[in-house]
Amino acid sequence: MLVLFETAAGFAIFKVLDESKLQQVDSLFKEFETPEKANKVVKLKHFEKFQDTTEALAAATALVEGKIGKSLKKVLKKVVAKEAHEQLAVSDAKLGGVIKDKLDLSCVHSPAVAELMRCIRSQVESLVTGLPAKEMSAMSLGLAHSLSRYKLKFSPDKVDTMIVQAISLLDDLDKELNNYIMRCREWYGWHFPELGKVVTDNLVYCKTVLKIGDRTNVAGSDLSDVLPEEIEAEVKLAAEISMGTEVSEEDICNIRHLCDQVVEITEYRAQLYDYLKNRMTAIAPNLTVMVGELVGARLISHAGSLLNLAKHPASTVQILGAEKALFRALKTHKDTPKYGLIYHASLVGQTTAKNKGKISRMLAAKTSLAIRYDALGEDTNAEMGVENRAKLEARLRMLEDKGIRRISGTGKAMAKADKYQHKSEVKVYDPSADSTIPSTSKKRKFEEVEKEEAEEEAVTPSVKAKKVKKEPVAEEAEAPQETPKKKKKKKDKSAEAEQEEPTVKEEEPEEEVAVAESSEKKKKKKKKKVKEEEDE
Repeated sequence: MLVLFETAAGFAIFKVLDESKLQQVDSLFKEFETPEKANKVVKLKHFEKFQDTTEALAAATALVEGKIGKSLKKVLKKVVAKEAHEQLAVSDAKLGGVIKDKLDLSCVHSPAVAELMRCIRSQVESLVTGLPAKEMSAMSLGLAHSLSRYKLKFSPDKVDTMIVQAISLLDDLDKELNNYIMRCREWYGWHFPELGKVVTDNLVYCKTVLKIGDRTNVAGSDLSDVLPEEIEAEVKLAAEISMGTEVSEEDICNIRHLCDQVVEITEYRAQLYDYLKNRMTAIAPNLTVMVGELVGARLISHAGSLLNLAKHPASTVQILGAEKALFRALKTHKDTPKYGLIYHASLVGQTTAKNKGKISRMLAAKTSLAIRYDALGEDTNAEMGVENRAKLEARLRMLEDKGIRRISGTGKAMAKADKYQHKSEVKVYDPSADSTIPSTSKKRKFEEVEKEEAEEEAVTPSVKAKKVKKEPVAEEAEAPQETPKKKKKKKDKSAEAEQEEPTVKEEEPEEEVAVAESSEKKKKKKKKKVKEEEDE
């Protein structure tokens, strides 16, 4: 049996001298305790050394992917093909299958072979002659580094240290620029305070000061290349009526020198931003698409490197930069922060306050995937980032529209809200309810009652109407014979009878003349009653 063994220095072919030893897998390591014992079990048949690290890397990569490299194919054809009747022990079953298909060699892979490979590795320095230990370790280290770079697709363009330094410098420049501009405005403001109100842009302000110098020179200065015509006219007008103090030529010289510094730093900042933008697009294109160059660079700077950032879960990426608030919330048992550096991303910024937490959580999840894809992926395109950003924007639109959906029906269509119509009625206060004095007199009441009764009799005359005609005549005939007391009693009874409403409807209508006569008699009778009541 032949054994194919791969080392960092090259390929080695060993011949197994005593195959019976392979039967005892558990005790096989005892046969390789010393170099002498190991030489009794296996013997080196051929060793093919790699010419350089590139060849070693190509061979190691092919083995990892389960393929036959050029150097391995050469060794197998040269040595093993001569002894085709013998089996070839390999460490990888996949590789054995490929060798069998392409070279028609019988390959073996078993637990005994795996144990044999482990034992040979422990004594490889003594079994492979002519290869010093230092050279073997150096080649192993070089191959390990090369293989790691190849696996991570390492290149100088992927160095994220430059991003960390660039974003730190950009923040420092912003602070210095703010300090310089504040100092410049305050300093020149003593001489020409009106200029600060007319020219609001900081860079334009410094360029204007460089052009003008002393405010007395404004009238003869051409500011058209710095300011628009309207603002230039305002500056010239303000210079004529300025309330500023006089300053010496030396002061103006120092102020101009400060303005020069501001202009130079601003130009360098713009150049540095372009550099950072290009580096971010090269190193982390998907992260750049998701959160932008500045936020992405700050995340990388905060984590230390792109690889360290890729190790963080999405929940950590979400609150990265808000550690102080997080630990304070944990200590005081309050709500933990919802976002850190990711708050400055454009997607979170354009969201309403109530949805910022949801969007930052979703953005952190997608950003975490984008970071891992950039750090460990083989592709350098930004397709994944563009796709995920489109999903987040669609989700954001749904949240902004409140996502109202119908409970019944398909559930896909958005529920349509009816047009709002204001239906409230304005109630007016009635002041007549405040008065407790009756609004109408007794006479007025009697007249209203008479009118109502007249109308009722005209429309539906009652049975009582006929009786009322005869009764007054009889009463008038009997009136002189009766005493005044009896008259009062009869009047009271007749008044009560008149107040009762007619309940029985008469079937035969009366003639118009009879109705008119009865109504006149009633009126006379009521007038008499009212007079008697007043007399009493």
